[in-house]
Amino acid sequence: MAEKRYPMTAEGKQNLEQELEDLKLKKRPEIIERIKIARSFGDLSENSEYSSAKDEQSVVESRISEIKTMLQYADVVDVNDVDSNEVSVGKSVTFQEEGEEPETYKIVGSAESDPDQGKISNDSPIAKSLVGKKVGDEVMIETPAASFQVKIIKVEN
Repeated sequence: MAEKRYPMTAEGKQNLEQELEDLKLKKRPEIIERIKIARSFGDLSENSEYSSAKDEQSVVESRISEIKTMLQYADVVDVNDVDSNEVSVGKSVTFQEEGEEPETYKIVGSAESDPDQGKISNDSPIAKSLVGKKVGDEVMIETPAASFQVKIIKVEN
């Protein structure tokens, strides 16, 4: 069975590498030190500091593992390899639904999506509908909440 690939921008990959380094070099040692200190308090069965540190250690180790997998199977998208008018991961797309204000989103890999910052995952219904389309195309976007027709106005690197 093929491994899942993780499309991402070069910036997204760099951010994941930085997060991994921070978790391994700063967060992990801090938690290990907290566990050591908590152990010195005695009975571990009723030691909330120890339980809390162990829980946090579990979360951090899971995140480290997750990031390592994403980086191992990363597909860094070079927007210069795609037609300048074509929507793809790593590009910003502006589209407009009739009678509505234009909306602009940057399409990124799922690891770097942040809707509050205008970055949507390539796995989202909106991005799936837009990827591969070009400026001027009319596109039907189907989301769990609704379906709507939009026109792609602009695509930028």
